[in-house]
Amino acid sequence: MNFRGRSHRGSDEPEINLIPFIDVLLVVLIFLMLTTTYSRFTELQVRLPVADAETPRQQPREIVVAVGQDGRYAVDRKGLESGTVEALSAALQTAAAGRNDAVVIISADAAASHQAVINVMDAARRSGLPQITFATQSSATAARR
Repeated sequence: MNFRGRSHRGSDEPEINLIPFIDVLLVVLIFLMLTTTYSRFTELQVRLPVADAETPRQQPREIVVAVGQDGRYAVDRKGLESGTVEALSAALQTAAAGRNDAVVIISADAAASHQAVINVMDAARRSGLPQITFATQSSATAARR
C-alpha cells in the first residue's frame, strides 16, 4: 500500500527512523531505574552506640615514633643513631619511664618501607608496650600540600 501521492515519487528525501532509537532509550532507562533502586538497598544504616563515660583522670603517656622514608627513626623527636630493633626497644623503654600503659603512636612517612614500621612494632612488643596506633592525616590536609 502506497499512501503517498505520485507527485512525491521522484523526490524522495531520506527519513530518520526513530523507532530503534526510542527502543534503545527505553532499554537504557529501564536499566538505570533498576540499578538505582538496588543501590539504595546496598547502603547500611548504622546508628552508633552512645556512652557517657567520665574523662580519665590520668592521660596515658604517648610516645611518638617517627619513621622517615629513608628508614631513620625518632622517638619523641629525638633521633636515633642506630636503626636496629634493640636500639628502638631501649629508646621506647626510656621514653615510657616504667609505665606499661603508654601508647606508641607510629607516625610513618607514606614512602617508608613496610619493614621499618614492623621494626617499630616489634620494638614496642619487646618493650612491653602493647598499645600501638598509627598517625594519619585527612585527605583534605594531604591535598593542600
